[in-house]
Amino acid sequence: MRQHLFAVMVTASALLETASPASAAEVEISLKSHSFSPPEITVPAGEAITLTVRNLDARPAEFESKELKIEKVIAGNSSIIVKLRPLKPGRYVFFDEYHEDVAKGALIAK
Repeated sequence: MRQHLFAVMVTASALLETASPASAAEVEISLKSHSFSPPEITVPAGEAITLTVRNLDARPAEFESKELKIEKVIAGNSSIIVKLRPLKPGRYVFFDEYHEDVAKGALIAK
């Protein structure tokens, strides 16, 4: 019985060591003077995304995307990290809600 339990534990341990966790694509954008840089980002479809948004202005901004279901305030001179689920191919618009008429961008999943 002990040998069987030991064999199961060794096998489980080997499986855990060889299994790699799903990695997320990392993307960074910045917002300065009501403009995103870069204004469009291409990411792989079907993969999780870690998005860092840096607000380089002294005033707060509100990063929002209706398609991505995100609405986060970013304090001045700071950043936020947004974890996105794997996306289907498509174009996902985002904007600074405080300056929606000029501060726009898009995430393109291919």
